[in-house]
Amino acid sequence: MTTSESTEAERRPRADRAVGEWHKTACSLCYVNCGLEVQIEGHRITRIRGDKENERTKGYVCQKAQRMTFYGDHADRLTTPLRRRPDGTHEPISWEEALTEIAARLHEIRDADSAAGRPGSFALVGGGGQGNHSEGPYGHALMKWMNATRFFNPLSQEKTGDFWVNAKLFGGDTCHTAEDVEECDLLVVLGCNPWLAHGFNRARNEVNSIKNDPSRAMIVLDPRRTETAAVADVHLALRPGTDAYLLGAMLALILERGGADERFLAEHCDGYEDVAATLRKIPVDTWIAHAEVDRADVDRAVDLILASERMTVRAELGIQQGRNSTLNSYLEKLLYLLTGNFGRAGTNALHSWLIPLWGESYAPERMRSEITGFEYIGGLLPVSTVAEELDAGHPNHVRVLWVDSSNPANTVADTVAMEQAIRECELSVVIDVAYTETAALAEYVLPAAAQNEKWEYTYFNWEFPVNYFNLRKPLFEPLPGTMPEGDIYWRLFEKLGVMPDEKTLESLRDAARRDRPGFMKALGPVVGADPDRAKAAAVIMYATLGQTLPEGAATACVLWTGCRMAAKMMPVQVQRALHTEVAGPELGELLFDHLLRHPIGTAFSVHEYNEVWELVRHNRVQLAVPELLEWLSELDPSSHTVDPEYPLSLVNGQRRSHNANQVMRTPAWRKTDPDGALRVRTDDLGTIGAADGDWVAVVSPKGRVVARAEIDDSLRPAQVALPHGYGIYYPDGKGGRVLNGPRINILTDALDRDRIAGTPHHKDMPVRIETATSEEAEAAQRDSLLVRAIIEEGNERKRART
Repeated sequence: MTTSESTEAERRPRADRAVGEWHKTACSLCYVNCGLEVQIEGHRITRIRGDKENERTKGYVCQKAQRMTFYGDHADRLTTPLRRRPDGTHEPISWEEALTEIAARLHEIRDADSAAGRPGSFALVGGGGQGNHSEGPYGHALMKWMNATRFFNPLSQEKTGDFWVNAKLFGGDTCHTAEDVEECDLLVVLGCNPWLAHGFNRARNEVNSIKNDPSRAMIVLDPRRTETAAVADVHLALRPGTDAYLLGAMLALILERGGADERFLAEHCDGYEDVAATLRKIPVDTWIAHAEVDRADVDRAVDLILASERMTVRAELGIQQGRNSTLNSYLEKLLYLLTGNFGRAGTNALHSWLIPLWGESYAPERMRSEITGFEYIGGLLPVSTVAEELDAGHPNHVRVLWVDSSNPANTVADTVAMEQAIRECELSVVIDVAYTETAALAEYVLPAAAQNEKWEYTYFNWEFPVNYFNLRKPLFEPLPGTMPEGDIYWRLFEKLGVMPDEKTLESLRDAARRDRPGFMKALGPVVGADPDRAKAAAVIMYATLGQTLPEGAATACVLWTGCRMAAKMMPVQVQRALHTEVAGPELGELLFDHLLRHPIGTAFSVHEYNEVWELVRHNRVQLAVPELLEWLSELDPSSHTVDPEYPLSLVNGQRRSHNANQVMRTPAWRKTDPDGALRVRTDDLGTIGAADGDWVAVVSPKGRVVARAEIDDSLRPAQVALPHGYGIYYPDGKGGRVLNGPRINILTDALDRDRIAGTPHHKDMPVRIETATSEEAEAAQRDSLLVRAIIEEGNERKRART
């Protein structure tokens, strides 16, 4: 890759960071992206506080963001490309060697696919593992160049059932819902604990506000008495896996008591009678009994719903990764649609996008995987199917596994099968900041710059009526030997022979400097003349327009197209956000320039509530979804029984105070729960003769892991919980690696998944617990002591810096 001296100067991030100066940025550990201010010293964040000037989050900061001092400052950082040796270990190689060899292998496999007349045998697994989304367009460019479609990311083991329902109701996979907690008089919480998981703006403040306001109320459906459930007006502690039964019964009661908003339904919805006919057939008392909650409590909840004027529903993974998960998402939406709690202050709504986080797959006939039969939803296939797509037993199996900012060896169901599939893959490449469990198995590993070492952003902009975007400036220079993903793909596409020559690139840069709209006209003939260049358009844009942006903001070039599209699709709402009357293409340019000048907490659209219907692509909500009404009719409590061999229900991936995605690798970032304990009730632990603090084995039909037991009587009887974000091998400081916490997906069955979206049933897994063997306990205790030593060393370094 060659660039002119002037371009290098334009690309260079700021390095003049004064010690003690506060720098504005944003958190990336959940959807909210709270505004932060940080102090830095050298290559470390030393202090963090909430940004009180942030228009949206107003100084709010949670316990997780306050520990981001440990992000990227740990012993597992990658600083050189790696190649796997025959014995499975890795050796360092140069960027030149790595990219030349990878490009040659990609050409070979693409040519073989073409000659055999088979679909592209490339699969992309990635997106957001670093808490960023900037790499997405470039990985997609490579997938297109490989003539492939198979794309997997964390959303497709969490949210795609929800997307599928949205497409049926509102008209598109990217018709995504938001909740207005701040203005509601009733908050209904389904399968989540905002007190710890946050997920909406200033979550703890809002939970407290509702608790302390006699005119407001809260209902929580959750098997466990969470911190949020403990302050709710009604807590329905349902049996795990019965969400659809309880929600169906509540909807039937709402209709029975005249709670349907007939005026709203007549004005805005079709299919109500079909839905009502199905709901009226529900045996309410039988289903409530199956959920094992009191009918009186359900009636109280229905009373609150009927009395509410502004109800909003907040749903999360507890129902989206539970039994009947896609059906759960449908019933969740019927709860607010049938009662008319949509498109008004304090209710649910759709939201705008600057750039959608996922794609569109909705059509009369969705494309399906020829291997598993699952539909593409939002452009994604279920992550639970990756190992099946890699299985060499099918003639069109995946031959190239490309992993960018993700760790499927740990995060995908059935770790044993996933690891074996990666080992046997014809070519596996990982781009990441750390030596993850997936990187340890890959043939090539390419070291990326971390999120605070480059311009970054997420597409988690899920709010209505005002929607905000954060464009995060780099706090540090990239570590020597690492590159931002855009640079990695730029160099790779050069090796693939796709990039235009330097003279053409410089001509496009000149056009971008003079006139960005004119740049697009100049770019058209360059990419239009060659189908391969058209597929790599995002990378070419990064290498041209991106290199002309101020302060090295190259990756923001993708946002330029998003700003132009936003201004075209919702001009009035963008004008309101910018307080301007500028119109036409100039409005998109104004929005992009505004983002560059005011990158944190920038409003990019402001809607009036009645304008939510402009975001409904069906024009009217299509309430009747035949597949889901049939599914609801088929529910049978007698078929939902407990296996006596595995009598406990495991919450696999519980959110706790100090767990997050797996890029937070150092154990030193955890202020609590260093071992990733198995939380279990006193009586359930006593059945195996174990006590608080003992090492126990959790056993499923697929595997066995050892965890430290921790008493938690807020759980429901026969329910246990393990946290996500653990099971990480980390340098022990003695030349080896230590396992920090249980690798929970050793327990999971990839086939135990939703019938439509393939999302795993992680929140209701059948297991049993046993006392650990003496050998298991000794190994676990040894690892635990090493982890604690790493934590104390990290805390000592932090104390010394402050």
